[in-house]
Amino acid sequence: MHHLKHDVVIIGAGIIGAATAWQLSRQNPRLSIAVLEKEPGAAHHQSGTNSGVIHSGIYYKPGSLKALNCRQGYQELLDFCQQHNIRHEICGKLIAAVTPEEASRLPALLQNGQANGLEGLRLLGAEEAHEREPHLQCLSAIQVPQTGIVDYREVTEKLLQLSLEAGTKIHYSTRVTGLICRPEETFVQTTSGEWRCRLAINCAGLYTDKLAAMTGHDDGLMVLPFRGEYYELTPERRYLVRHLIYPVPNPAFPFLGVHFTRMTDGRIEAGPNAVLAFRREGYRLHDIHLGEMLEMLAFPGLRCIARKYWRIELEELRRSFSKKFFVKALQRLIPEVRPQDLLPHPAGVRAMACKPNGELVDDFYIKQDAGVIHVLNAPSPAATASLAIGRHIASLVNF
Repeated sequence: MHHLKHDVVIIGAGIIGAATAWQLSRQNPRLSIAVLEKEPGAAHHQSGTNSGVIHSGIYYKPGSLKALNCRQGYQELLDFCQQHNIRHEICGKLIAAVTPEEASRLPALLQNGQANGLEGLRLLGAEEAHEREPHLQCLSAIQVPQTGIVDYREVTEKLLQLSLEAGTKIHYSTRVTGLICRPEETFVQTTSGEWRCRLAINCAGLYTDKLAAMTGHDDGLMVLPFRGEYYELTPERRYLVRHLIYPVPNPAFPFLGVHFTRMTDGRIEAGPNAVLAFRREGYRLHDIHLGEMLEMLAFPGLRCIARKYWRIELEELRRSFSKKFFVKALQRLIPEVRPQDLLPHPAGVRAMACKPNGELVDDFYIKQDAGVIHVLNAPSPAATASLAIGRHIASLVNF
């Protein structure tokens, strides 16, 4: 079955695909745009299963795409939410140092945030931190007023609705099986037939590298799926957390550590840990895809990561198998948390692009080839930065 030709076909209805469709439809209303999504609805994976944080940009290397897009996208996201009545709140967060070694890293983190244009950052002593979060135990903390919370699924759905109203076609339950770039035309083969277009935009999240490989693109990267497991506090113990509480990030590990996040509906999430999933969309411990698992195990980059991080990963894995160890990690920040205070909560999976030498790609990575644009790496803070990323991708479309 052959479908009509479009100017642009966007693969993936997560927040990056949705933001790109919206920005493109605003920038050039005459373009014929289609969005293809393999799931029956939008934001089924990373965009709808993250912790809903509007990131301030304090962590990212000054001048990096993460830092620049996060700061630009932050304000655009707030304006978008206000304009379309999407529930959100700028509630601020504390980055809490529990040991003297962690406390010694706070001034450099504060400076990094200031270099990225953040204002109002403050270094708090234990007493001031305790005033803001009475149940937090720490030696010192950075107060980050710009951090907020939002439901990114809601944002994604609104972006797609606006794109639809502007004439974009959206096709769900349509999985891409082939991507062929010819000089004048790109063919997107799917379970619902073939789409022809002048340009395809690959926003397939956990499968971007697979789709890129279909076009012959090969820079050696593999997307590795890391499952983030959460609990949530029981309603009667939500008072333990007022805003957002984060640990000081471990410079030797690419994840932020377990933290407490208040959600827009009042729930308090606790987590996530970070364990390698044995399938790209492996949301549960027993989710295994033999082909994908063998592919990952054969990838030299994964073996390098295993050698480098095995001690830390062992700790993360223990938290996966044992609620007791998970609670212990949370008690570093809030000693009053008990096992009975935690309810199970659905996990998320984040895509991390990895080089064959085991180096995780630390920045956004968007590559333009003839007839296709690949969004090869869009980890956190991609949701916060999504409108800026979408605008950047739209600017690459020059016909």
